[in-house]
Amino acid sequence: MKILLIATNRHGRYMNNLQAQPLPIGLAYIAGYFDPERHSTKMLDLMFADDYLGEVEAAVKDFQPDLVGLSIRNLDNGSNLNPESVLPITKEVTDLVRSISQATIVCGGPAFSILPHECFEYIGPDVGITGSGGDSFADLAERLERGESYQGLPGLVYREDGKITSTEQQATSGVMKPPRLEDLDLDRYAEAGFGIGVITKWFGNQTSSDNDPDRQNLRPIQEVVAEVKDLEQRLGLSKFFFIANGFNVPPDHAKAFCQALIDSGLTIDWNTGLVPRNCDGELIRLMKAAGCGLVIIGDLVVDAHDPKDLSVRLGQMQQVCLLCEEGGLPYTVGQTFGAPGETRETVEQKLAFLRGITPAVANLRIGIRMLPGSRSAAQARSEGRVFEDGDLMMPAFYVADSVKDWIVNHLQTEASQNPRWSVD
Repeated sequence: MKILLIATNRHGRYMNNLQAQPLPIGLAYIAGYFDPERHSTKMLDLMFADDYLGEVEAAVKDFQPDLVGLSIRNLDNGSNLNPESVLPITKEVTDLVRSISQATIVCGGPAFSILPHECFEYIGPDVGITGSGGDSFADLAERLERGESYQGLPGLVYREDGKITSTEQQATSGVMKPPRLEDLDLDRYAEAGFGIGVITKWFGNQTSSDNDPDRQNLRPIQEVVAEVKDLEQRLGLSKFFFIANGFNVPPDHAKAFCQALIDSGLTIDWNTGLVPRNCDGELIRLMKAAGCGLVIIGDLVVDAHDPKDLSVRLGQMQQVCLLCEEGGLPYTVGQTFGAPGETRETVEQKLAFLRGITPAVANLRIGIRMLPGSRSAAQARSEGRVFEDGDLMMPAFYVADSVKDWIVNHLQTEASQNPRWSVD
């Protein structure tokens, strides 16, 4: 079977003057699931395409795929001030493929899994895949190749008797195949982003006997180190981004990972994300010694309504920031303004925190991107905003009434005095 995988993301994420264009690592891992002796797989990345529809048309006509997979990384660019949905591009690509090919069109990715029925209806593929996708996509390809029905396979969305239906996601197997990166412009991504992504933690449901949620989705350390070593030796890569929902959680695993990198003798540069807890000077020193050059410190204060609670959380963030400064490890930090309960007092608390640290970049985000089931969506409804979950497929942000009339101008004025700050 011929399988064409298309990465439809064309949006970079802007932080001050830095543009980070993320490599489609999820799709690269999906490509690694297919047996090359049974399937001929081609990847098409639209990030740098001057004429993306022209490139899609040429690839489909030349390759003549039996199965086309489309990956959606984000629903939109995450910006409240300059919102832009990425879904229209995916729909354009889907419509074009359908007009020139009889291939089965499959859509998946993290964004699709947020609103699978709504995205399926809007984009119009033959099948959707929710969750991590690797096992489901491979199973789907096997069924299609044998001419068997795929209905009932776990983790799928499809139309049955005129209605969109979905099946429960399957737990990941816990075994990851190396990503297929050969079809991607790795040199350009190395220049445009934070490095080539390597997953260190599973995302989604994984079968595990460990009851500690911080440990359930950890990939074995030596497996990740071996993957990095292979990418360095086989493809000449030296800059990586370790993808984890908090590299420093749990801290003993993070320290062991850094020590394994040091012991491996790898000479790489890498970046990752930290959550503002479970961090100490020893971890920062190990990260630095293992080749870490930048960390992104996440924002955990968006739901802090009480100024006292906010003060505690900002204190936690400040502690991690200062540990990085003391250890000589550059970092970026995000801060959200306009969450439920935001007041002028809490805004000034956050600004005082930002003035007390020296990040490479501070990203001041206005509002919270509302998603189905989120606290911000519930709060908006309680305040009288009327919308359906499906409406959140397109950019929709919550900004507290108490600050929305002045917060943009206020933050832009503050940022004009701090060149490392950007307002989004």
